[in-house]
Order: sequence, then structure tokens, then C-alpha cells
Amino acid sequence: MKEFSGPAIFLDRSDINTDEIIPAKYLTEISKAALKPYLLEDLQLDGFKPDSPALRRARVVVSRANFGCGSSREHAVWVLEVNDINVVIAESFARIFRQNMFNCGMLAIELPAADIEALFALGGTAEIAVDIDHNLLKARSAPGQELSFHFSLDPFDRELILAGGWLAYADRKY
Repeated sequence: MKEFSGPAIFLDRSDINTDEIIPAKYLTEISKAALKPYLLEDLQLDGFKPDSPALRRARVVVSRANFGCGSSREHAVWVLEVNDINVVIAESFARIFRQNMFNCGMLAIELPAADIEALFALGGTAEIAVDIDHNLLKARSAPGQELSFHFSLDPFDRELILAGGWLAYADRKY
């Protein structure tokens, strides 16, 4: 099973689309690994640099509403996966992006706007850990603040996560 914890990167904007997650010009790459250097290359966000050490360290993304909108390409999830980012936390997700996360054995966690705001208040040094068995997310910042949030997870999505994604799930079930 994938790791669902680590340093978070905070992308303080709604409607981050799949073209910003992985620009369309890289969709001709023939392997997931070839996508790795282009994560968030076209994201326009004050203070954000796609070559930042914070992004290279990140294992969790925290964002606002409607994350992953735009086209339905799986590449947007794949580029997160090859960069060892297995958790995205947002107020809401585009439906297909969200399902592609679970299909790849990754977590798309939806939290209410007030909880997202509390996570952003922790600042850029937060570490986040997810306990799938208890539907619990814990966030801790460098100054010692700690927050906990419960989230819901559809039983089938949980099975996909525990299996490691749709292909592994299908191999076990069929």
C-alpha cells in the first residue's frame, strides 16, 4: 500500500485544472516517469515556483475547491503519483479527477471549507498523516500545533485504496 503521510504543500486557489497539474504538451510521453519533472509547471499562483524544494518534498497537496477540473486525463493523477504525492485534500474535486485518484490507489479527501481554512492556517511547514482505518487526518505544524479531522470514504473507494488501485483490485476480484 502507498504511503499516505508527509510534508504538505498548500496551493491557495480553487479551480486548479488538469492543464496546470500537467501541461497538455507532455501528454505524448510514453511513461508515467517521463511526466515527473513537469508537475504543476503551468500553475499560476503568487509565490509558487514549480521547481521549489517545497514541491519536491511534498507528499500531500492541500488546495481549495474544484481541484482537478478541466479535461479528464489520467496524466494529472499520474504526475502526482510519480512525484510521490498520494494524497490531495480539498473542499471538492472534479468528479473524474477524484475517481482517477482512487483508481490509482491514491486518496482524494474532501473536507468542509472551514477545515480547509484551518489547515491553511497551519502554514507551509505542516506534516499530514492519514489513518485510513479510522478515516482520520492529522496535521501538525513546526510550531507544535496539531489538528485532527474526520473524513468519509466510500467503501468501494476504500477497497481500491487498500488494493493499490483499480488494476490490483481487479486482479484480486476477477
